[in-house]
Amino acid sequence: MVQVGLVVRLVAKRGRGAEVAAFLKSATLLAQAEEFTPAWFAYQADENTFYITDVFANEADRNRHIEGPIAATLMANAPELFAQPPEIIPVNVLGAKL
Repeated sequence: MVQVGLVVRLVAKRGRGAEVAAFLKSATLLAQAEEFTPAWFAYQADENTFYITDVFANEADRNRHIEGPIAATLMANAPELFAQPPEIIPVNVLGAKL
């Protein structure tokens, strides 16, 4: 049962949307390797706006994810790719169908 998650909003710099999309597609492999991340999604809302949502069984697993390779790569590339810092919102899961 998933209890907690993250909602992340990313805004690409003008002209960098394709690079952000490619980065998120490549991050899918990293997410699949995390056995403690039962669901991970990356979305593109418009040319420059992207979202990531993921869920975890508990706070410890969410923290492992935040300290893992996806977040590290995201933050390392943030100044180059994003118009503003990633907005990372911790959430509690009220309902889920996986």
